Amino acid sequence: MTETPAAAGTLHHVEIWVPDLHRALASWQWLLEELGYALFQDWPDGRSWRLGATYLVLEQSPALTSDLHDRRRPGLNHLAFHAGQRSLVDAMVERAPEHGWSLLFPDRHPYAGGGRHYAAYLENADGFEVELVAARAAEAQDQ
Repeated sequence: MTETPAAAGTLHHVEIWVPDLHRALASWQWLLEELGYALFQDWPDGRSWRLGATYLVLEQSPALTSDLHDRRRPGLNHLAFHAGQRSLVDAMVERAPEHGWSLLFPDRHPYAGGGRHYAAYLENADGFEVELVAARAAEAQDQ
């Protein structure tokens, strides 16, 4: 079977260095598998999951300068994922605390990104933020 080449500009992979791989796996593995990613690679200091042509890597940092990620510093602020219909976003928000994620901006949820942007903003124990973006009504019908 021949793979279709990925479009130029599509992300190939994202690598996230974490302070504690075991702790990171408790939150990220659940999240990525809920979003449809499948285990791709596994080695003593890291693990990756793949969806289509893109994969996401978690690797224990060999050179820690801090115990937590600070999304407000220069660098990566957050990763945003298409998360399907609103009901799927809501279900993930409900289960997120069991997997180490807490809801950011609860007073404005699910419209913290604006009145027409249905999304959940979650943060894990290491300070990494993800945004789970619900499909708009027309997009949801196509799923």
